[in-house]
Amino acid sequence: MSRVPEHVAMIMDGNGRWAEMRGKSRLEGHRAGVRTVERVVGWCRDAHVRYLTLYAFSTENWKRPAEEVGDLMKLMTLVLKTKAAAFRDANIRVRVIGRRADLSQVLQRMIAKIERMTDGCDGLQLILAISYGGRSEIAEAAYAYACAVRDGKVSGAEVPSDAVFRSYLYASDVPDPDMIIRTSGEFRLSNFLLWQSAYSEFWATPVMWPDFGKDDFSAALASYATRNRRMGGRP
Repeated sequence: MSRVPEHVAMIMDGNGRWAEMRGKSRLEGHRAGVRTVERVVGWCRDAHVRYLTLYAFSTENWKRPAEEVGDLMKLMTLVLKTKAAAFRDANIRVRVIGRRADLSQVLQRMIAKIERMTDGCDGLQLILAISYGGRSEIAEAAYAYACAVRDGKVSGAEVPSDAVFRSYLYASDVPDPDMIIRTSGEFRLSNFLLWQSAYSEFWATPVMWPDFGKDDFSAALASYATRNRRMGGRP
């Protein structure tokens, strides 16, 4: 078994607190977080990680003050617009999972554009979870499966297998994350990839996302390399 995780997922926590501790606006914290994203993408490519999923904005994040949400949406739109060509040229395929209908038409168009531009890339796959919630994803999959039964596309005579049900999830062709990394000292999933994380390895650090560095990333990979991943079986 490879000692490098094929799929790394990250809960990028701590941007706001990082900024407040330095007397900066929360938007400055999010901007600093974007710079960390750029570095992490490079580290994953260098380490030959095949898939990187980043928890950019949760369904619960809509509860934040309208000004902060608006700033975040504008920042995400700007990043996708300005980095689209760079991702394509670096052979990085960008995909977005989540409830797109919640997003502005401008952001939806930008997402569609960058996905089209990078669709032929066969290097690192960068999956951005925007307006994403694990519970919502599972509920939507269950609804889609029920509709398929109603329409006679599947029999519905028995409980669907894991493989059948996962085909109704977002980005169902992407393998489950081998490792989930969370920054800022929290130890919870926060509604992230609930179905897919059943056998993921976890690694947490007190370091806040803007300060997450190459040494932290290397420590996470080194920890993963020591794990005995039995998947419910015997060693």
